Amino acid sequence: MADVARAAGVSPMTVSRVVNRQTGIAPPTRAKVEAAIAQLRYVPNLAARRLAGRGPCRLALLHDNPSAAFMTELLIGSLDAARAQDAELLIEFYDPEEPTEAVCERLRGHRIEGLLLPAPLCDDRDLVEALRDGGFAIARIAATRPIPETIAVEIDNEAATHAMTAHLIALGHRRIGFIAGPPGHHCSALRVAGYVRALAEAGLPFDPACVVTGDFTYRSGLATSEALLALTPPPSAIFASNDDMAAAAVASAYRRHLGVPDDLSICGFDDTAMARSIWPEITTIRQPAAEMARRAALLLIAQLRGGGGATVLRLDFELLRRASDAPPP
Repeated sequence: MADVARAAGVSPMTVSRVVNRQTGIAPPTRAKVEAAIAQLRYVPNLAARRLAGRGPCRLALLHDNPSAAFMTELLIGSLDAARAQDAELLIEFYDPEEPTEAVCERLRGHRIEGLLLPAPLCDDRDLVEALRDGGFAIARIAATRPIPETIAVEIDNEAATHAMTAHLIALGHRRIGFIAGPPGHHCSALRVAGYVRALAEAGLPFDPACVVTGDFTYRSGLATSEALLALTPPPSAIFASNDDMAAAAVASAYRRHLGVPDDLSICGFDDTAMARSIWPEITTIRQPAAEMARRAALLLIAQLRGGGGATVLRLDFELLRRASDAPPP
């Protein structure tokens, strides 16, 4: 701030008033300060401002996740943490077409200090580093790759899909269709790897035709499950990478007059409300999304208040067996 003041020929107090968007500053003076800020690429240290006592910390959940059910879980957890810690939380949508500097400027305009980044944004190294260099503290939710100087809350995605695939194999299934997530999500490759490893350990062949790619939406689940059920022979079980796509697979089965689970077993991933809201209720992997968001927000708030730093926290997943899986007919 002192460097900006010298470059603009004003006092540091004037720079502070411009940065904090206070009134009563002559337009020519404001223009000189803003020009110096741009020239020196000055970014206020938001964490330091928080430590200086400038009101409750302000967080933003920056997302582009297409699954409404998953986002609901994230909101429940992050709002719970914000309420408990007297923090403010904004919900911001990320448009990949918007330049990162424009994203940073928009967030700074809202006085955001820390960012909660769920998947897939949390694994975009270039984006995370640009936001961090823009002056924001970062907490990543459902992260699957290491990025320095950030908080990360995760589960073991590879082990989770391995567990569900092994469960279906133990029931007697030998041809299992898998609906993967989009390639842009780093977790997608880990989940495919868990599926492939379980097949190999059971001595079952891997058929590439049994792996199809969705985008975590219900509509993509309809298209991908139809493709699997059109195979010859069709799979006796379908394991989808999230509950939205698993629910769509149930609908596809009924359209073909297949009973679930009598004719076809279907399993999902996440344990969102969707898995518990349809019939039959879906056997799924519980990724504790709400708890992951809550923990990430608490760690981020602690960091902004000077009580923590970068850390990685791994939570447990759980295989929840409900009514959508059974031995093959």
